[in-house]
Amino acid sequence: MIVGTSGLVLNEKLLFEHSDAGRKGYSLTPLDVPAADLPDGLCREEIAGFPELSEVDVVRHFTRLSTWNYGVDSGFYPLGSCTMKYNPKVNELAARLPGLADVHPATPDHLAQGTLAMMYELQTMLAEISGFAAVSVQPAAGAHGELAGMLTVRAWHEAQGSKRRKVLIPDTAHGTNPATAALAGYEVVPIASEGVLTLEEVEAHMTDEVAALMVTNPNTLGLFETNIAAICELVHARGGLVYCDGANLNALLGIARPGDMGIDVMHFNLHKTFATPHGGGGPGSGPVGVSAALAPFLPGPRVVRDGEAFRFVGTQESVGRMLAFHGNFGIMLRAFAYIRSMGAAGLKHATEMAVLNANYVRARLEGGYHLPYATRSLHEVVFSDRDLPNDCHTLDVAKRLIDYGYHPPTIYFPLVVKGAIMIEPTETESQETLDEFCDAMLAIAKEAEMSPDLLHAAPVRTRTRRLDETAAARQPRLRWEER
Repeated sequence: MIVGTSGLVLNEKLLFEHSDAGRKGYSLTPLDVPAADLPDGLCREEIAGFPELSEVDVVRHFTRLSTWNYGVDSGFYPLGSCTMKYNPKVNELAARLPGLADVHPATPDHLAQGTLAMMYELQTMLAEISGFAAVSVQPAAGAHGELAGMLTVRAWHEAQGSKRRKVLIPDTAHGTNPATAALAGYEVVPIASEGVLTLEEVEAHMTDEVAALMVTNPNTLGLFETNIAAICELVHARGGLVYCDGANLNALLGIARPGDMGIDVMHFNLHKTFATPHGGGGPGSGPVGVSAALAPFLPGPRVVRDGEAFRFVGTQESVGRMLAFHGNFGIMLRAFAYIRSMGAAGLKHATEMAVLNANYVRARLEGGYHLPYATRSLHEVVFSDRDLPNDCHTLDVAKRLIDYGYHPPTIYFPLVVKGAIMIEPTETESQETLDEFCDAMLAIAKEAEMSPDLLHAAPVRTRTRRLDETAAARQPRLRWEER
């Protein structure tokens, strides 16, 4: 441990560096079983390469590290598209109720009626919110839901005797869409947009080889696809389907339903829109909703109501299981609690506040940063570094924000904007928080003009200075080695 003059811990040794041979953090009575009676392989003379520390050493080490974490409970996340919003703790409590959290996934249907009822109600609520005929809650994450949706698209086409093998993807679609389409066995055909997708551009690419159009609405620029209804009609008229990425559904809740726009398939991100902390590799949940014609092909089995009881059923046309069991149940519980506690009016209000907050940030920063699209934003707004002077760029802004105590926003995405800075304040942040963040952003823009060397060196107030991110990605050190 290295401590500065202010008492701040500037750095922390690894546990291996704290280790001292013979030091222990436990006191166990010896085994009464002679070693000779234990199976081979369970006995060893030497410690298996673990660090040797006292209990207090271990507790202090991890407690100190925990104070370095940046979390949504301690600060504002302006990440665009990732929706790192604060979530009510009551949903966390609901997900930990023993009678729900402890149910084994192999429990017979007649002994798990409460959990099946919750899953059925969640399917029903998601269908109502989105305007779809049927929902499967089985997929485990957003990209998993995308794959389930595109496999459903493929199964429907194959049932019609169609061998279409191309998918149109706009340059403003969510970043995982091309990989998902390719994984589902399709050839990806990128198409250009003008901020939003035009009917003419889709018509120019819509041939009898195209199985589907994958679109994100609102798109990754935070813009509503104003031509979506006409585009859906065109694709349907040419024998294709329309898939919508649900990553930005938090801009539509209670106001517009994708199913009513003509969308055929959409995944939900329960871990973004419906009250699960997002990021860090999970957990996630990505239910997929479809129109009536595609319902038989959904992943299964799904929960159905049979009189007063609930049970799992599958269909012969189903694309099959996406998981060994039935989805990430704890995430479903959080979403169920969130939707029930918010109600229809609450969900709509959350959307209105998300859009208002994004446009407030837009209004405050416009002029300080280049705004590449004049169209009114929805839940997120994208700026660029085009007008920053003195060779200052988006990465410099992001690193300097750390000095001001903020987690940086999403940078260099979407790819359609050079030097993109994507900001999504979400519905949960106050005007005071947004003003403080915007003040920091504007101060950094001024520093780019007056003190560019400061930005180039940032961060300068942190335990470690700017890292060589290219070297870290290409030559990572994934384990400690004694030197």
